[in-house]
Amino acid sequence: MKRRLTLGAVALLGVAACQPAEHAGSVASNTPTVAITLPFTGADAEDALHLKNGIAMAFDEVNAAGGAGGFKIETVQYDNGTARAGKYDPEQAAANARKLVADPRIVAVVGPMMSGEGKTMSPILSEANLAAVTPSSTNPDITNPNFTALFRPRGKAIYFRTLTTDALQGPNMANWMKDRLRINSVYVLDDGGAYGKGVADSFQKQAAKIGLKVLGRDRLDPNQADYTAILTKIKALNADALYYGGVGKTGVPLAKKAYEIMPSVIKAGADGMLGQSVLKGVGFPALEGWYATTAPPHLTEDHPAVAAWLKRYRAKFPGQGYDDYTITAYDAALVVADAIKRVVASGDPVNRDTMRDAIQQTKLKTLQGDISFDANGDMVNKVISVFQYRENKVFPIDDYPHQVPYVGAAPETPQS
Repeated sequence: MKRRLTLGAVALLGVAACQPAEHAGSVASNTPTVAITLPFTGADAEDALHLKNGIAMAFDEVNAAGGAGGFKIETVQYDNGTARAGKYDPEQAAANARKLVADPRIVAVVGPMMSGEGKTMSPILSEANLAAVTPSSTNPDITNPNFTALFRPRGKAIYFRTLTTDALQGPNMANWMKDRLRINSVYVLDDGGAYGKGVADSFQKQAAKIGLKVLGRDRLDPNQADYTAILTKIKALNADALYYGGVGKTGVPLAKKAYEIMPSVIKAGADGMLGQSVLKGVGFPALEGWYATTAPPHLTEDHPAVAAWLKRYRAKFPGQGYDDYTITAYDAALVVADAIKRVVASGDPVNRDTMRDAIQQTKLKTLQGDISFDANGDMVNKVISVFQYRENKVFPIDDYPHQVPYVGAAPETPQS
């Protein structure tokens, strides 16, 4: 049965709680409840739906197979987007985090989607030792041990990822531009958000390190709709390329205006410029040629390992989109389910403390390969994929996989 997206602050998903007759451990409130926190209101809503679909699919499959350790997983959903912000809202994310902490049923979180959400949620979740597994938040600061006091005041990692971070997404795109595109100069923009600034900072640092001339750096106001002035300035500098760090709310009007003012300049961004909302919001020919990266390996296009998964997804969510982050979301849910299963098998109670420790110790084979985490919660495996918007008139204009083909893995940047 096709699911309908509910935009209320809290909405129940999945199946009703069901406790098995016998099991090895015990669960708070008789059932393991997992919170899903994504921005379902505003510019990020459609991409958030793709993530939610992946999460729901994983939990539904686990439940249909008998549950995690014999328990059926129940979920609650929180909307981290607001009409006021027009996208994800860090203040709303913080308010939701406080609600999660206050709800004794919740033993883990899947989400958030954006790093701006994660930066406000992480310290609140840390105080309650409530682990979150994000499928798409990539700002490296949240898991950087140098910022332990700020983002995990209790010390232990509570923010885990099923993809790598912007510590590589920005730098590896700089490598791609120099090694594959042979550019000499670039102008850098960001949208002022935690995610956008972080990815732009890391790109700029690597660009300078490998000899790309950075002609300038500016921050765009997300509440403006016309970026003529800044783009005219960049055009006058004769930049070979433009790099944008940020999400679609600013990226959509930027791409439209950039096509008008500097159509021949190479343009690139990170995963904030990938997704159905950007494709629909900008369209062709303005998006033609834009490069963008993603933090997970690319799996959803003609990859034999996920053929059966794609068939199940299309049957479960007919007519709805998907991308690589749908798979990282699916895998994030599996990480939580696997942790529940292992805690139950150990005989310990399934609570926030045991779940955090179990997630930390994850060694799970998933669609994207083996998932395990370092001491900070980051993925051990690290891959950056590059895509390019290219209009394919054989397929519908909103057919995301065919309009944004994969072009390769970005050259790696050695980590110090």
